[in-house]
Amino acid sequence: MPPSPAATTHLAVLLVLSSSLFFLYKSITLRRLRRSPSSTPSPTAAAAPAPAATPTLLFASVTGTSKDLAARLSLRLTDAGVPACPTEAAAFDPDDLPSVPLLLLVLPTHDAGAPPPDAAFLARWLAETTADFRAGALLLSNLRFAVFGVGSRAYGETFNAAARSFSRWLRALGAVEVVPVGEGDVDGGDLDDVFEEWCGRVLRVVKGEEEDEDAVNGETNGFEELDGEESDYDDEDDEEEEEVATGEVDMEDIAGKATAKKKNGKVDGGLPNGGQNGARAMVTPIIRASLEKQGYKIVGSHSGVKICRWTKSQLRSRGGCYKHSFYGIESHRCMEATPSLACANKCVFCWRHHTNPVGKSWKWKMDDPLDIVNTAIDEHRKMVKQMKGVPGVKPERLAEGLSPRHCALSLVGEPIMYPEINALVDDLHRRHISTFLVTNAQFPDKIKALKPITQLYVSVDAATKESLKAVDRPLFSDFWERFLDSLKSLHDKDQRTVYRLTLVKGWNVEEIDAYANLLELGQPDFIEIKGVTYCGSSATSKLTMENVPWHADVKEFSEVLATKSGGVYELACEHVHSCCVLLAKVDKFKINGKWHTWIDYDRFNELVMSGKPFKSSDYMAMTPSWAVYGAEEGGFDPDQARFKKERRHGAAALKG
Repeated sequence: MPPSPAATTHLAVLLVLSSSLFFLYKSITLRRLRRSPSSTPSPTAAAAPAPAATPTLLFASVTGTSKDLAARLSLRLTDAGVPACPTEAAAFDPDDLPSVPLLLLVLPTHDAGAPPPDAAFLARWLAETTADFRAGALLLSNLRFAVFGVGSRAYGETFNAAARSFSRWLRALGAVEVVPVGEGDVDGGDLDDVFEEWCGRVLRVVKGEEEDEDAVNGETNGFEELDGEESDYDDEDDEEEEEVATGEVDMEDIAGKATAKKKNGKVDGGLPNGGQNGARAMVTPIIRASLEKQGYKIVGSHSGVKICRWTKSQLRSRGGCYKHSFYGIESHRCMEATPSLACANKCVFCWRHHTNPVGKSWKWKMDDPLDIVNTAIDEHRKMVKQMKGVPGVKPERLAEGLSPRHCALSLVGEPIMYPEINALVDDLHRRHISTFLVTNAQFPDKIKALKPITQLYVSVDAATKESLKAVDRPLFSDFWERFLDSLKSLHDKDQRTVYRLTLVKGWNVEEIDAYANLLELGQPDFIEIKGVTYCGSSATSKLTMENVPWHADVKEFSEVLATKSGGVYELACEHVHSCCVLLAKVDKFKINGKWHTWIDYDRFNELVMSGKPFKSSDYMAMTPSWAVYGAEEGGFDPDQARFKKERRHGAAALKG
């Protein structure tokens, strides 16, 4: 007998109700699994979490920092009786994740917030699985995890973006985050402290000790009612971002310190130049110790001075630097300094191995420019005095060295970031000290605002957007536009201007046509072309001696570039010892067949102190024959004594 319509209706209603109850149960179970530290939502388990099984410890590293941190965590775990071997993320099969009880991940942010190459496959797997409805939100419900990110706050919103992405993907697949994402700042000096705190929390989880769930989920322990507020990790991040200024977060914002709050659309403590006069010193104790170990004398809270090896060399009459050959400076009377140790780039060839701070704008305590000049000269004199008694140093030359006539504002960092750079330069000129200022082509407005400089340099480290990003590793997202505008800013300068090219084999040497195209933008007076100096290996640079061009390579590049300029520039000088060649504008500096690349420093001082407009041609001087390109001396001053060290290697070095 067929069922009656009423019975059919009752069965349909029961089926709908049972289905609804089933999905309601699944929803509640899913929520409990994602918010509970244990997969079994019992009061006993919540009060005393069971010790985790052997954790899977993965790392991805670019410079070696994350690898070292993973090794430290491994030792801590082993000491706690839970052995965990650090494994590269690239060697891990993501399909094994559902069977992993505890995942510990240490990784940096690579490029524009992306994961590093070693973690790219794992990241892609998680992102695709999260977006795949077939995977389900319970795929990793048995997984507990913790992520530690390594980055720099100077990169603003992409700071540790990769670590946060991994956390988001894992939680979306049902995994339970037992410790909040750790965010270490390699430039802020807080990396070790933040990592140790994060490790401590991980160890408490591993040993089965109670962990504060409030810090992980941002909500109370236990289970919420079904109609309660759901936690949205991304929304919380957005709310925090709205509370702070949209400007950059620099290295001084350590230990989670946020950017300055806005009032009426303006940032508190703002400077006229768009920066801030903050209370925090630029040079932290860690940065100070590192720089002092390299021979720096820290001046105030953000400046530095260091004696150059060429200063020592000419004090001993053993030859001057390339500026002596090209422009006639007295190397033994040159002070190398900077009013800002911070920089907006992290160049692959940085000879300071990135131990200096980084930042996009001035947000530090600011010292008085006169105090900086006074202290820098005092520290420079102290270093020169230490040369007394060194073989070859004569009393009269030492006395000259104690009275600097030149200041190379190129020691490290970005000098024009300092808001009072014009006042500092004015004070140097009042003391009859010439200025050679180098900028890294990321602050075009500040270049335009500069007062007359004896010689203004712009570093042209690459000629295409892609290679500039790879070589300079700039902090600004609009780095290319800033670079081009910086070159254009030179065009309106009346004093001497220079493009400074650093050739790195395998990185930028092949871009000669692109370099030629950049000449028209700034139309500089000179083009310095120098081979990169190898400063040893470091975790922050992968350069080797293979990347260092020979002087013959630099000459070949220079000759081709001069040809491509269409006769606007010609080869003027060279300094073989420094692997450096100078191109100069023919119509301005080649008079009656003679080069005039040297500087009349007394004349420059008269002109700059007069306050009247003047041009680069007003203070030029004739270049001596020994400094001219192709001269037998190779740019070595014949009045100096050539000294060559005896270098013995291998078995020869062991002989008496």
